[in-house]
Amino acid sequence: MANTAHAEPAGETRRDFLLHTTVAVGAVGTAMMVWPLIHSMNPAADTLSLSTTEFSIAGVTEGQRIVVVWRGNPVFVAHRTKAEIDEARKVNLSELKDVQKDEDRAQKPEFLIVSGSCTHLGCIPLGSKPTDPKGEFGGWFCPCHGSQYDTSGRIRKGPAPRNLDVPPYKYLSETTVRIG
Repeated sequence: MANTAHAEPAGETRRDFLLHTTVAVGAVGTAMMVWPLIHSMNPAADTLSLSTTEFSIAGVTEGQRIVVVWRGNPVFVAHRTKAEIDEARKVNLSELKDVQKDEDRAQKPEFLIVSGSCTHLGCIPLGSKPTDPKGEFGGWFCPCHGSQYDTSGRIRKGPAPRNLDVPPYKYLSETTVRIG
């Protein structure tokens, strides 16, 4: 004789319901535990604040050079004269170690924006102050090993292997620039 008093109905049982509930609570608990770990891998707020730098070029007069800081490193901003632009554009490209046209290095020809770290060993070249030596090519001069850059930031003499880097930047208005 079969005992039919404890027969379970077809479909979901109480045991199935408890199993599904336990799995769901476990999944939510695991997600809540893992989220802070994953979030801790995001950059800190102070790092994110250094990712971009905005500055005004309104007060930079023709022939003047300023230095701004981006990601803790110097960036040279030069308001070039017509003569400096013409000199940079008439250079024979075959004379350059790292061949780049002046037109490809500046979004607006009168303003050159380049990284302020020598591409040889990371020194900071001179040439941003009126009293600084600018080398034979009128740009920047790295006194550590003698690298010389022209008015377009291109390496012309010395051990540096490439031109001063052009950071990613864009003009937000006629006088405001954002680097990064």
